[in-house]
Amino acid sequence: MNLRRTLATAAVAAVTAPAVLLSAGSAFAAPKAPAQTRQQPTFAELKKAAADAEKAYEDAVAAEKAGRAKIDATMNALDQDTHPLKAAVLAADKAVKAADAAKAAADRAVTDARAALDAATDEAGKAKAQEALDAAEAEATHAADAKANADRARKVARDAWDDARVAALREWGRVQKAAVDARVAKEAADKALAAASDCVRVPGLTVLAKHLPAKVVAGTTVDFSFTVANATDRTLDVDPFVFFRLLAKNDQQHFIKVQWSDGSDWRTLATDGSHIAPVTAMKPGAHTDVKLRMALGAKTPATKALALFAGDASDAYHPCILGPMKRYDFAVLPAGSKPGTVGDAKPGKAADRDRPASKPQGVAPQGAHAEPASAPATGGSLAATGSSPAVPQLGLAGGAAVLLGAGAVVAARRHRGAGSAN
Repeated sequence: MNLRRTLATAAVAAVTAPAVLLSAGSAFAAPKAPAQTRQQPTFAELKKAAADAEKAYEDAVAAEKAGRAKIDATMNALDQDTHPLKAAVLAADKAVKAADAAKAAADRAVTDARAALDAATDEAGKAKAQEALDAAEAEATHAADAKANADRARKVARDAWDDARVAALREWGRVQKAAVDARVAKEAADKALAAASDCVRVPGLTVLAKHLPAKVVAGTTVDFSFTVANATDRTLDVDPFVFFRLLAKNDQQHFIKVQWSDGSDWRTLATDGSHIAPVTAMKPGAHTDVKLRMALGAKTPATKALALFAGDASDAYHPCILGPMKRYDFAVLPAGSKPGTVGDAKPGKAADRDRPASKPQGVAPQGAHAEPASAPATGGSLAATGSSPAVPQLGLAGGAAVLLGAGAVVAARRHRGAGSAN
């Protein structure tokens, strides 16, 4: 049928429509919505939003798979001659064909009757021929009416069949669009979560050593401390990072042992550094001191050593906050040395490459921002978590695919109507 060829063409157009429309560029771009001002979401809220978006996307993918099976089954069923709507179309086509033949026969009968009337030579013959012509013309009128009725019935049957196909295509289009929308929402939620997961730098969170000697003799123990200070404008959960190392071979690191006091007992620092003495909800302007002691074995080689101190932290909005890292270099003297009066080791800057891989509270930094992190306010501009610039075009393309499929049916109807009129 011509309709099936038209629908097949439309199906190809529907598949290629997204590429065509996307290539049109900004002509199809949706206008940008005005930025909304609202409270900044917490990291926990972003994690939940990402999890919810993931679940919604999985559901949409499953629905799309089921929808694909449904549209295939529906279209295949509609193409079967035994389907009631298709059977009605076939019956209507048969009726129209019979009506066409009946009308053609009636029209020929009228033509023959007129020829007979023209050939009659006497009054009796003319009267009989006229009577036959009147009967032929009445039959022709009846045949024309029957054909018109058959044409209308066929249009009703075809429209019902076409409407069922259009309804199935539109339902499939909605399922496809839902899957696209869910994927876009998931990608936006993942992007927002990833951005919040990035480590941020805050210069006001400091950890400074106090009374760490610039020289330490092997076989001795020294006491010192460090101070954690929150000079930022936000309340933080602080997890100070401390690292000590001899600038010697790995198999010599056991000679140095650093411990910190939790207030009731001494705990040993890991050789690759540790996050120690965590402080929950340290308010702006607050500080705390932590006692440390370092013991060097008597056989510790004379060498140089270093200590790193950093204020790692987190809050409701950022799981990874990094304060400046300070490096303290000190010398290890042979056992029995008399260094005399020894001053404190001086803090210096430490490069990122010097920072060990240990992370605060199990949070994996994904890269740090150079700019300081501003405190979360009760209001502010929330980064858009909607679609990318291509999303309006994707939605338009998806909708156009459905419209093309439905439009092909409408075009086919118009074509049939024009053919019937002619």
